[in-house]
Parts: sequence; structure tokens; C-alpha cells
Amino acid sequence: MNGAAEGMIDKPLIDRTAAASGVRRLLLLGGALILAGASLALFGRSYGEAALFVIFGVLSAIGIAAIFASALGFVRVSSRPGDGGIARDFLDSARTGLLILDRRGQVVYANRAYGDLTGASRPGDVRSLERLLAREAEAAEAIYHLANLGRDGRTGQREFRLARSLAPSGTGDAAARWYRVSVRPLTTHGGHMQAWQILDITADRKHEESSFQDLQHAIDYLDKAPAGFFAADNEDRIAYINATLAEWLGLDLVDVKPYQRSIVEFLTPGTRLIYEERAKSGAEIIDDLELVAKSGRTFPVRLLRRPVHDDSAAPGIVRTLVLDRSGENRAATPVEFAEARFTRFFNSSPMAIATLNGGGRVVRSNPVFRRLFGAEAAEGATGFAPAIKEVGHEPFRRALSEASAGRSVISPVDAELTGEKPRTVRLYLSAVPRVGADSDECAILYGVDITEQRALEEQIAKSQKMQAIGNLAGGIAHDFNNVLTIITASVDFLLLNHRTGDPSFQDLLLIKQSANRAASLVRQLLAYSRRQTMRPKMLNLTDVIADMHLLLKRVSGDHATLERQHARDLWPVMADIGQFEQVITNLVQNARDAMPNGGKITIVTRNVGAEEARGFGYAELTEGDYVLVEVADTGTGMPADVAERVFEPFFTTKEIGKGTGLGLSMVYGIIKQSNGFIFVDSRPGEGTAFRIFLPRFIPAEATATSPESAAAIASAKMDLSGTATILLVEDEDNVRAVNSRALKMRGYDVHEASSGVEALEVLEELDGKIDIVVSDVVMPEMDGPTLLREMRRTQPELKFIFVSGYAEEAFAKNMPEGEKFGFLAKPFSLRELAVAVKTMLNEG
Repeated sequence: MNGAAEGMIDKPLIDRTAAASGVRRLLLLGGALILAGASLALFGRSYGEAALFVIFGVLSAIGIAAIFASALGFVRVSSRPGDGGIARDFLDSARTGLLILDRRGQVVYANRAYGDLTGASRPGDVRSLERLLAREAEAAEAIYHLANLGRDGRTGQREFRLARSLAPSGTGDAAARWYRVSVRPLTTHGGHMQAWQILDITADRKHEESSFQDLQHAIDYLDKAPAGFFAADNEDRIAYINATLAEWLGLDLVDVKPYQRSIVEFLTPGTRLIYEERAKSGAEIIDDLELVAKSGRTFPVRLLRRPVHDDSAAPGIVRTLVLDRSGENRAATPVEFAEARFTRFFNSSPMAIATLNGGGRVVRSNPVFRRLFGAEAAEGATGFAPAIKEVGHEPFRRALSEASAGRSVISPVDAELTGEKPRTVRLYLSAVPRVGADSDECAILYGVDITEQRALEEQIAKSQKMQAIGNLAGGIAHDFNNVLTIITASVDFLLLNHRTGDPSFQDLLLIKQSANRAASLVRQLLAYSRRQTMRPKMLNLTDVIADMHLLLKRVSGDHATLERQHARDLWPVMADIGQFEQVITNLVQNARDAMPNGGKITIVTRNVGAEEARGFGYAELTEGDYVLVEVADTGTGMPADVAERVFEPFFTTKEIGKGTGLGLSMVYGIIKQSNGFIFVDSRPGEGTAFRIFLPRFIPAEATATSPESAAAIASAKMDLSGTATILLVEDEDNVRAVNSRALKMRGYDVHEASSGVEALEVLEELDGKIDIVVSDVVMPEMDGPTLLREMRRTQPELKFIFVSGYAEEAFAKNMPEGEKFGFLAKPFSLRELAVAVKTMLNEG
């Protein structure tokens, strides 16, 4: 295009706005002339000549002024700037086709670009888009919609594709074309009009399609890459994952939604900690980790993680390249295989492993080491020694020194970790030769958490200790019961021959009272050894403690405040109500003694589910639902070494003469015999809390209850005499003698035997003419239950009474199911023996 052509501005194809303006000016000029002619006609006679001179003078002045204004540039003769100005020039030369319609749909304006796009070369060829595209199936609907918007004075835009160009004379008009058409209302001095615009966007669409294809190819290249790739946000939620990594993990890309899953889900527990710790730093990292596929298969990978700090990605996005090191998805060298196997072993080992330098700092560590000893020690920020308590520093220093010297055998070191929760570890150190000039590793440290092992060892040792003490206490109690039985029976015989006024009567009563007191101590020993007789039944502990309130108030005294807190809907338990009352009484009494200056005693009962029970952290407490009874005080408390021994028999912190040391041991035995658990938590100066866990009891349709002892239900006025034949079996001569004498005094025919074997011989000598057998349980050669089974072979209906210082349950569980027998606990009085025999004989 030459310079003259560049200066020219395309004229519009149709512009009726300028013509309309010229018509208006002509009409105004004509009206003015008519008005002037009328004035001359009216006033011509009087002032015609003067008026004519005035008119010509005015016109001359206007003409001269116009000439000077035009010369100075204030007035332009050309109509182009005045009629359209810069805005009209812009519209006339715009690349976008513009069409303006009046309210009747008549074309008011169409620029040259509109004609070029629609194939209109002359004003007569210009048609509106509605008429032009009404029969084009691909564009008719869009144009119809826009036309309705235009008529309603609204704005709209549509894009459509035509199989051919609207301008058939152009080159390449056979190819498909894309157009963008818009309409908007236009308000002018002439009224409301519609402004239509049309633009050929074929080139833009081709560019978009090309860009989309390039993007698809790029995604395809990334998806089919021999390495995995994912992008995640700063919370490790996956924003994008390529097909390669998805295939390794066994995922379907269709199901992977952005930001719904975290990459941490696919890391093994051992390597997850490493990734999370290093990802927090926000720096670029390279890690050898392990991923877990959907099938559960694990495979080693190397992650190259790089945060994005520019505007090329969404804020916080981190890009990570994943290299498979298993060799399943790519060829790997033997060195890579060896390195991958070592990394897998190192990271997945359940043992804490680290290499140390001569100064005791960690050079490299695995996830278990980090979890056990902390991030600072694992990263070498501090030495290893601060991770353990001071008592273990010197043994560790010696072991490290031996490893640095290359010693082959180094003794392990047991140490406690620093921190709130006490944990014990066993450390094994071994020397390693230096590899390379730059290597400063001198020792390998292996750490094993033995906290649970130590707790179990202590628990077993404590259980064995308590069991040994219990066996000792039970044996002593058994021997004492025999002695007390003799003393009690002898005193009863003497009391029969002494009246109330006799000088010896009071002495005999004192002996009997002392024997009963000794029997009470023996019962406490039996309670500790879990060998006392118990009659459990279903109890609601809230009701039991509520019934004891007045008694507990007296026990706690005036200087202590007693408070009860009971949960609703307490589960039932199985316990001996008398024994349980003794437990609560003893605990309240101990709480009172621990508060010499007064304080508060709190008794709490509530349900504890299996999950909450685990939360208490008592290793001895087995899985299950429990009813918790807690007796707490605000007293002086106890140090840990004292709290460990409070349940031992004869252990007491009270002054001499103020306690036997059997109260808490009896409580321990009763709870254990009730299949429960008891624990003590105490701190000096903060008080003590005893927690009793009794198993939840779920009642069956028919619950068997133990029968009450014969002595308890016998009438005080019962006739205790009889003529039946009794076989008395007792290995203790003195006990046998007093029992035989007591029964003979009641009229019975008594035959004696010192053992089970001798009893069978006596039974044979008498041809089985025995009405009842009264036998001890523990005897040499043959015990009581065995004797019962042997006698049942020949005499199935023979009546039997067992006499023992142990609990009935201790031997009854070994008896045949449904076996009937009586039981009399030692020590007993002569009357209790007579009542037991009479009651058994009277049973059908």
C-alpha cells in the first residue's frame, strides 16, 4: 500500500446518519429563508430597503468571518471531522464488522469490514445477519436468540461454525469458518437502535486447537514417561498424578480426584515419618522411601521433591519425581539393586539403627530411630547422649569409646529415654571400619525398646512374689487353723464345766476372745492368699456403698469429709457383699489415717468400657468391661517404693501396735478372688487413689447361687443330739481328738481315721454301715476329695462333710459336677460342728 492509500480511511458501505443530518440542515435553512421572505413581504413597504441592506450586511460579515476562521483553522469546510470524528474513523476502519439497525430493522450503518465478512460489495447487497443466516442450520438458532435479545434491548454473544465462508469471493472460501456475533442496544438522538458485530475467529480457533493438541501431547508424554510424577499441595494432597505412578500404585486415574488423597497414604509406616519430617522444611529433598500399592505390595522408590516458588503453578504446589528402584518397571544395575535392598532393610527394620561418629553424633538413621530418640538426635543436631537420662551417659560413653577403638565385643547398655513418658531401651554398639577418607562413621548403634518387656518382667516378678507370699500365708493359716481349732474346742469344753461366777470363767472367756481374734487374723491371711470361702452374688455397687454410708461416716471420723459420686446405670458385678463391704471399710480407714490434719475422702463408682480401660495403662488389666470403684483421699500420699509394697502382708508404715499390715493385703486378696484388679496411684503430698476394677457381670437366664453354710441357717434352738454313726477323718491327732469328743458328747457313735487310706479300711471293717463322713480336705496319702470319690463307688448316697481352713472353691472346682457335700470352715466351735452334722443328717 502506497503512502496516499495509507492516509485514506475506508468509507462506510452505508451511512445514512450523515444524510439525515444534511436534510435537517437544509430544512432549517429553508425555514429561515421562508421566515426572512415573509418578513420582507410584511415590512417591505415601510422598511424593505433598510431591511435588505441589513440582511446583506449581516451575510457579508458572516462570510468574511467564515473566511478568516477557515484560514486560521477554527472552522473546517470538510464535513468528515465534524460528521464522524475519530470514533467514526475507528468504526469505519475496524476489523470487526459493524451493523446498526433501527427499531424497524432497517440498516442504518454498515462498515466496510461488515461487507467484506458477509460478501456485500455494494450498499444494495447489505442485509442484516438475521436475514443472511436464517437458513443456515449451524447458525440459525444462535442468530435467532441474539435477534430476540436485540429487540428486547439486551446484550448477547454467540460463536458458531459454518461449513463455508460468508464471503464466497475470498480465497479458501470452501473451508469451514468460525464466527463470533454479538448484539447490544444503542441509544442515539434518533432513538433506540441495535448494534451488531461479526468477527471471523477461524485463525484464533485453529491456534486454540493447536495449543490444545500440544497440551494433550505433553500430558501424554508425561503420563507415559518411564518415571512416576505427582504434584501435591503443602498438605501433601495430590493435585496431579501421571499414569505411570498410578499404574505402579494400582490406581485408576478416573477415580483419582484432585486434592482428595494424600501421598502419605501410599508410604509404608516406616518411611512415612521420614517424608513428613523432611517435607515440613519446605526444601528440596531426595529420599529413598517405600510405597505401598493398592494390592498391598511394597516397592522401593527414590523421591526427588522440589517446591515451586514461581508463578508457573498454583500456590503451594510441590512437584515430585518418583523413580522405581525395585527393578520391576525398569532395568537396574547390580549396584542399584544392592542399594535398594539395603535401603529397604534399613528403613523397614523394627529396630532403631544409626551410625555415629566419634563425637556421638548421628550420621544416618532410620525411621524407628527418629521416632524413638527424636528428630534432633536423628538429624545430628545434638549428640546422642542427651536423648537418654544422665544415669546412662557414662555406660554409653564407655561403649562408644570401645567401638571407636575397634573392639569386637561390646556389652549392651540399658538406658532410659528423656521425656515425660518413661521408656527403656537396650543399646547395642558395634565398631565399623572407616570407608573413604571423608567418612567419620565409627560405630553402628542398634536400639531396642524394652519398655514392655521390662514392665512384663516386673509384673511377673511381682506376681511370683505375691504368689509365693500367698502360698506361705496360706500354709501358715492352715496350720494356725488347726491350732486354733484345738484351742477353741478345749476352751468350749472347759466352759462347760465352769459357771459364770467361777474365778476361772473370765480367764477362759479371755482365751476364747483371743482365739477368735487370732482366727480373724488367719482369715485375713487366707483372704490375701485367695483361699477364703466366698459367697458371691450379683451386686449393684452403688446400692451397696449407699447402704454403708452411715458406717463409713463413722469410720472416716469428724475431721474428714466423705463424698460419694455415683454414675447412673451402673453395670452389675459378682462379689461377696460382706467381703466387699470389708474392702471399702478398710480403704476408707486407711484414707482417714493418711489425713491427720483432715481432708476429703471421695468414693467414685462408674462404668469403664474396654477401650477406656486400655487408656489407664495398667499392664496387668486384661481386656474387658469393668465397674470402677475409686477411693481417693487428699492426704500425705506415699513415695513410689512404699506404694509398690502396700499389698504385702505385714507391711505397714504405721507405728508399732497401731496396725498389723494385713488390712490392704486382705483387700488385695478379696479383689483378686473376685476376679478383679486393684491398683494404687499416689504422690507424696498430693494424696492417694485406690482403683478397683471388677468385671462386668451379664446375668444369664438362670444364675446358680451358692448355698448358705449349714451353720448359718441352723436354728439356735435345734436339737443337736443324735445316734448316727460318724466316721471322723483328720490327720491332726489333737484336732481329731477334740472333734471326736464333741460329737460323742452329743450321743453319736464316732469312728476315727488319721488318713484317707485308713478311713477306707474302717469303712470296710464296718461293712459300710456309716451314716456320715466328716473329713479334712488336706491329708497325706489321700486327700478328702479323692476319699469321697472312692467311697462313692460302693456307697453313692453316703453323706459327706468337708472340714478345711481353705475356701470351699479351692477344692470344689475339682469335684465332679453336681456332687453334694457339706462344708465347715476352720476354725469352728463345738456347736458349729454339731449343727453342721445335724443339718446334713436331716437332709433327705
